Amino acid sequence: MTISRAVEEAMTGASWIRKMFTQGLRLKAEHGPENVADLSLGNPVIEPPAAVQARLLELASQPPIGSHRYMPNAGFRTTREAVAQHLSRKTGIPYTYDRAVMTVGAGGALNVVFKGLLDAGDEVICLTPFFVEYRYYITNHGGRMVLVPTDEQFRPDPVAIAAAITPRTRAVIVNSPNNPSGVVYSAEDYDKLAAVLEQASKDQGRPVYLVTDEPYRAISYDGVHVPWVQKHYRDTIHVTSFSKDLAMPGERIGYIAVNPASEGSDQMTAAFTFANRVLGFVNAPALQQLLVQELLDVTVDMAGYEAKRAVLLGTLEEAGYELVKPEGAFYMFPRVPGGMDDIEFVGVCLEERLLVVPGSGFGTPGHFRMSYAVTDRDVELAVGALKRVAERLGAPQ
Repeated sequence: MTISRAVEEAMTGASWIRKMFTQGLRLKAEHGPENVADLSLGNPVIEPPAAVQARLLELASQPPIGSHRYMPNAGFRTTREAVAQHLSRKTGIPYTYDRAVMTVGAGGALNVVFKGLLDAGDEVICLTPFFVEYRYYITNHGGRMVLVPTDEQFRPDPVAIAAAITPRTRAVIVNSPNNPSGVVYSAEDYDKLAAVLEQASKDQGRPVYLVTDEPYRAISYDGVHVPWVQKHYRDTIHVTSFSKDLAMPGERIGYIAVNPASEGSDQMTAAFTFANRVLGFVNAPALQQLLVQELLDVTVDMAGYEAKRAVLLGTLEEAGYELVKPEGAFYMFPRVPGGMDDIEFVGVCLEERLLVVPGSGFGTPGHFRMSYAVTDRDVELAVGALKRVAERLGAPQ
């Protein structure tokens, strides 16, 4: 064997999202990309806001002196101060720059967090359906992922979470607006979760941390409010990126913010700064730090997402699919019609040149994920394909 067993096993069970990406390449080569509805990836097709382009041009033409040099591993102080001021305004919690660490996207941030928190065998509770990469982020650092199902509306089940907590539980990770369901957890959801974690922390004699992964925070619909978790639970570690709200996932820029009221917040931030270095990130991209510090209140134009969401929701309803209405992000997670196996269902969709991802890939069989961070042409083709699939499977209409 030329590679590690752990990596070989992980590659064998590779993400269904990536498998569908490969299938998509095959279909597009056979039929032409213009004839395939690819709803498999959450890769924004819209361009970043004009303010991003303008600021990037300014930084490129008149870069601040020293802007391409090494900086503290936690990032430029000016950027971290801007993040702290932004969070303080939004949450009412007095964040300071020394509780923020700039990171290589949210994925880099989560690896830094788990490197800083976990000892071998420590457990992290993840709620299903969940973003599949969490498994690797946790096991990368010796941890063990514990899956806990959400309720029928894909909301946290506090009773199930309490039952899953053991003396090895170090953290619970939540993702809202959620990928893949689009569900937004409410303030009441967080109050109930906080009560469970406060009791668990008391029992253990150390905090059970709530790690929030929130790259879709700015993307919600119908006036739905996205609560700030740290207002409900003290020992919260806030993780986010600018991949979705500024439509720049390729730039790999995000941050970690530790609630200053959390126990040992200074030591924790120091640990994350150290982990940022030793994991090889060293620091977040310098130019992108300078870019986002001026754009913390800027978001993409939601009109395109809203229009695509409306079309797909209408199609699913008309064709007889069942789903929990998504309130945020840019995904839908319908139930597979007729009780069919979700992987078989995805095969039927491929025959209709429609690319979706089976719910098994997110720990929730019997569903499938569609992304509407896609072109109008993809949506147009998907409408016809979804109807044809429903007809083939005899979905009630």
